[in-house]
Amino acid sequence: MTYAIEGSIFIAGAAIQWLRDGLEFFQDAAASEALARSVPDSNEVYFVPAFTGLGAPYWRPDVRGMITGLSRETTRAHIVRAALEAQGYQTLDLLSAIEKDGGHQADMIRVDGGLVTNGFMCQFLADMLNRSVEVPKVTEATALGAAILAGLAAGLFAGLEATECYWQRDKIYIPGMAKTDREQLYAGWKTAIEALLHT
Repeated sequence: MTYAIEGSIFIAGAAIQWLRDGLEFFQDAAASEALARSVPDSNEVYFVPAFTGLGAPYWRPDVRGMITGLSRETTRAHIVRAALEAQGYQTLDLLSAIEKDGGHQADMIRVDGGLVTNGFMCQFLADMLNRSVEVPKVTEATALGAAILAGLAAGLFAGLEATECYWQRDKIYIPGMAKTDREQLYAGWKTAIEALLHT
């Protein structure tokens, strides 16, 4: 048997959709990358996209989203960047819990979904996790995986090893952030989370 440890981040790409459709910050989600890169940092803005509560490791369905650190210098670019950075922070929260519970540290992370076409987000993810992030050629790898599992059940493949060729890497992002910067940014995220949990 094969087992996997799984955790849930409730809102990822939907945060960018909200900025596009709800706040009309841009017309195309792809524009979020250029906006995020147009500023050197988020200017201490943190975006906690808890629109439907917080998933693992907090498990607080009752809380709602929050943006902290707003000032008169804050622009939509800072908010967009903070929304993309939130994916790195949420994933670090989740991965830390998984590794603590499972006792295994992953050397490399593979990602999929629409948000992985955003190079800024993928690089920030690699930086926050401090490990390589691989993006597949088929970005909807979850659907591909479901099809492969169905094929396994139907006897189309001899075993999992026979399906490995269906996952192919398109890009790899290598971490490049200094440890002190990573720790400082993540500490700000944890402060924002604590503020949200105690509202």
